[in-house]
Amino acid sequence: MHNYLITIIGPTAIGKTSLSIALAQHFGCDIISCDSRQFFKEMRIGTAVPSDEELASANHHFIQNKSIFEEYTVGDFERDAIAKLDELFEKNNVQIMVGGSGLYVDAVLKGFDDFPEINSTIRDEVRANYEQLGIEYLQTILKEKDSDYFNLLSSNNPQTLQNPQRMMRFVEVCLGSNQPYSSFLNQKKNSRNFTPIIIGLEAERQVMYDRINHRVDIMMHEGLLAEAEKLFPNKDLNALQTVGYRELFEYLEGNISLDFAIEEIKKNTRRFSKRQLTWFKRTENAVWFDYLVDRKEIINHINQHIKS
Repeated sequence: MHNYLITIIGPTAIGKTSLSIALAQHFGCDIISCDSRQFFKEMRIGTAVPSDEELASANHHFIQNKSIFEEYTVGDFERDAIAKLDELFEKNNVQIMVGGSGLYVDAVLKGFDDFPEINSTIRDEVRANYEQLGIEYLQTILKEKDSDYFNLLSSNNPQTLQNPQRMMRFVEVCLGSNQPYSSFLNQKKNSRNFTPIIIGLEAERQVMYDRINHRVDIMMHEGLLAEAEKLFPNKDLNALQTVGYRELFEYLEGNISLDFAIEEIKKNTRRFSKRQLTWFKRTENAVWFDYLVDRKEIINHINQHIKS
């Protein structure tokens, strides 16, 4: 039988988890979580991990399966997710993937770009220079070695230029291969043994923003501050460089008030949702539905693709 991967995309707090569970129950299949923040078992409240009841409603994979002290890359996830899907397709030719991490979704659907092996000496040197000179060192090298990609990020994804892990990777590839990082992008992707059926969920902007604000209030009520306090000694770990924790770390350091931190979480989450939507709207063959649409309409759409 031919395999199908129902893939649910959309901005944060739009209702992807609820839809994925409903579809998993309808098709009798499992759910691959594709949210890079929900991998980590120490980060439950701030990453909106599904509730125990939701997790019990369908078989989930890649939720709280790693520790913040482990390095887990998008390449690692691609490898593990494809292996898990191969296993799941043996039982059911329809499976579900859901999440808001666009890069991770693309890695599973299209394959990850093939980069050269980089000498560990170069990697260590880049890290040492970053620790001594800061993010500006990485930005300068990338601009010098791959100006096209630097300018693309500046225009479309400026937050990436502030991400040390991503920037160190760009720079080490440039230095280790003596080629622009972007020259390795968009090459021929790996073949997949499934056909994706991509469902996008969206809402009017104000509705989306109201849902985000409400979710942050719920997180604070459920104990996000206590979770951040527990994680605070490890605040410099890459996994914790994320919205919801950074702002509370600023509060715990005495730099801002708690009320201001909460408003910053809401504002930064709204900005994040806009970037998610921009990324996902570029997804080929995605069909978009209002988040309140009758699920029967989505199921009918999926069945038409499976039968055709």
